[in-house]
Amino acid sequence: MNEIERKDKQYVWHPFAQMKEWVANPQMVIEAGEGVKLIDTEGNSYYDGVSSLWVNMHGHRKQEIDQAIIDQLGKIAHTTMLGLASVPASEFAEQLIQIAPAGLKKVFYSDDGSTAVEVAIKMAYQYWQHIGQPNKQKFITLAQAYHGDTLGTVSVGGIDVFHRIFKPLLFETIQVPSPSCYHCGACSENCGMACLAALEKVLAEQHDEIAAMVIEPLVQAAAGMLMQPQGYIRGVRDLTKKYNVLLIVDEVATGFGRTGKMFACEHEQVEPDLMTVSKGITAGYLPLAATFTTQAIYDAFLGEYSDYKTFYHGHSYTGNPLACAAGLANLEVFRKEQVIEGLTSKVEIIRQGLEKFKQVPHVGDVRQCGMIAAVELMQDVAGKIPFKPEQRTAAKVCLTARKYGIIIRNIGDVIVFMPPLASTTAEINDMIDRIYRALQEVVG
Repeated sequence: MNEIERKDKQYVWHPFAQMKEWVANPQMVIEAGEGVKLIDTEGNSYYDGVSSLWVNMHGHRKQEIDQAIIDQLGKIAHTTMLGLASVPASEFAEQLIQIAPAGLKKVFYSDDGSTAVEVAIKMAYQYWQHIGQPNKQKFITLAQAYHGDTLGTVSVGGIDVFHRIFKPLLFETIQVPSPSCYHCGACSENCGMACLAALEKVLAEQHDEIAAMVIEPLVQAAAGMLMQPQGYIRGVRDLTKKYNVLLIVDEVATGFGRTGKMFACEHEQVEPDLMTVSKGITAGYLPLAATFTTQAIYDAFLGEYSDYKTFYHGHSYTGNPLACAAGLANLEVFRKEQVIEGLTSKVEIIRQGLEKFKQVPHVGDVRQCGMIAAVELMQDVAGKIPFKPEQRTAAKVCLTARKYGIIIRNIGDVIVFMPPLASTTAEINDMIDRIYRALQEVVG
């Protein structure tokens, strides 16, 4: 055990980790990065196969973003936005609105995806209070939803193993079926959108009490990369408009090119009332998040000081200049290198590469949305019977993959592959081959 690993095990409490197990086993320590690879303290390099938890877009040590942060450090590292404006935050907000779905006009900064969704929930709730409909207090969520780890976002979540312990602390929500065709079984080969019918039933009966629906568009990421059928998010938008319910789209994981377009909403021309982003907003450099709103929602909070319509929410590091400078450089890289336009061939390479996975024993489903891919393992493929949790089959695949020089992660028995957008087609092919070898070794 090297000295850094010793210090980590003595002092650090890791997220989503059983620390008894962590301390008992050897752990990799990452010291550096270069392009789409990570380098450990022993000098070994590994493909960053999940983009450092879905945040890295253009590779590590991207010169343009490094320089933007250095330049900003020569001016100021941080200044509060409580009572003061900021040059990078103002300029970045303008550019974010320019690329956002139509109808979104204002940006509220926060620190991470959880807080961005928390902001959206509070804005939606307060909006109805301001416009004279105080009974609209409930929120609709999807089964197996994950929107973060604050109490508000846990309330609109639905992953039992994460959230059940906190149930006494949460507000009640209305849960509708998750539109995951592989797990659904209700529609067979011809998707009749039973999931939308279930949503409409709830809206028809309770819309006078519902403030908003919160949804990850196209992909429910932490649920195991559950992917929605074509037309689902368009249907959700149409129904929420029909029944006068706000739509909050959580693009924390799907935004900034992950689905093949800048935002997942663009695939079906969806214009939400509120949208949250984080992860890729600074290309994996610094913590930052944003909540977008329409002009109508913003206007509902306007009034005299004595009206107390102010949105009383904020963070010490809101709109941090270093983070916003990184965000501006990130968008410049998207433009200069035509990143979105270049994804088509990469998405196709992933699709082709995943074909061979379908023939591996115990692979139940292989699914893809843009640069997001998932391989779901089953003990009994025909019966869709999962492995026992204690077998930790997908986790073993991910650990084995490290032998072959790639870092990937699992969610339950779903193996996740989400390479940096900057990966070349050759690098993507190489990554897929290494994952395939690990999968064959464990379940083949």
